[in-house]
Amino acid sequence: MSSPPPGKRRSMQMNYKIALVPGDGIGPDVVTEAVKVLDKIGEKYGHRFQYTTVLAGGAAIDAVGECLPQNTIDVCRNSDAVLLGAVGGWKWDTLPGDQRPERALLGLRKELGLFANLRPALLFEELAEACPLKPEIIEGGLDIVVVRELTGGIYFGEKGYKDTELGRAAYDVEQYAEEEIRRIAVVAFDMAMKRNKKLTSVDKANVLESSRHWRNIVKEVSGEYPEVELSHMYIDNAAMQMVRDPKQFDVIVTSNIFGDILSDEASMITGSIGMLPSASLAKGNFGMYEPVHGSAPDIAGQDKANPMATILSAAMMLRYTFGLSREADDVEAAVKSVLAAGGRTSDLARPGKEALGTKEAGDLIATAVGK
Repeated sequence: MSSPPPGKRRSMQMNYKIALVPGDGIGPDVVTEAVKVLDKIGEKYGHRFQYTTVLAGGAAIDAVGECLPQNTIDVCRNSDAVLLGAVGGWKWDTLPGDQRPERALLGLRKELGLFANLRPALLFEELAEACPLKPEIIEGGLDIVVVRELTGGIYFGEKGYKDTELGRAAYDVEQYAEEEIRRIAVVAFDMAMKRNKKLTSVDKANVLESSRHWRNIVKEVSGEYPEVELSHMYIDNAAMQMVRDPKQFDVIVTSNIFGDILSDEASMITGSIGMLPSASLAKGNFGMYEPVHGSAPDIAGQDKANPMATILSAAMMLRYTFGLSREADDVEAAVKSVLAAGGRTSDLARPGKEALGTKEAGDLIATAVGK
């Protein structure tokens, strides 16, 4: 695995190099609005953000014949952080699995050493009516963080085909080494210490040997965090509890595949997947930041996409990689102020109500940041 850039905070640093990976579909639309907001932050606080735009996903396939060109990897490695839009789309659905646009994401995670994925699921009180759960279940709001292991497990395990008595079979191997589990557990416990000191580890230890190993290592790490209340939950029960009583969760730590499922489920109970940011971190706080939503090629370039998840991802970049907490607070407060004023993009607007376009939403948030 290649070593990522250090990404350490330099307290007096005012210049930051950001690799932009707009990608496919609505990716370029939403990344443009996030840059608009970052530039406003730069004007307000005296920072300079230097952007280098590179190709990945279907856009790279069309341009150079591969989903993750070496130049993209090199630029990302030599940047302080990466801001990504989305990759994939129906246009490339017929390509073989190892040539599909989505492979670019796996490649970037591996090449940049991005082993920890943070997905906050925060229900803004202004969007409570968009939550599909009963009001009494979400009363008081929701604020959950899913910490997902990102470079191990079944997505990166051995794959292949073999002949069996029942015909040709395909297999994918779920495997976790002790250090892979330990380092993601440390990230989760550290996150819990900064929040409510409550951590739920999700596995399938009643069936899977890899999950039993996961649970044992998480228990070992818990000894270093006596203040954190640790509980364990099977993935099937966790999925049920996420919609039955989501407020019981604060920080969740889990494997790659289980985290993929749970974080998407958590996103929907917050009202819209268009509101949810994410951070993928390496050692030293270097990170790649991206919205949770997909490329939505059916609305690409039509000024209909919600840019708020990408803008909030930029806020996470300010906070976690650059150490600019005040600036991150400003971006988050600006999003909240637009929502409080009734601003809604098409994914959030009630039937018959006028919706903000992508550019207008970005303009309003940038203006709010500048105040």
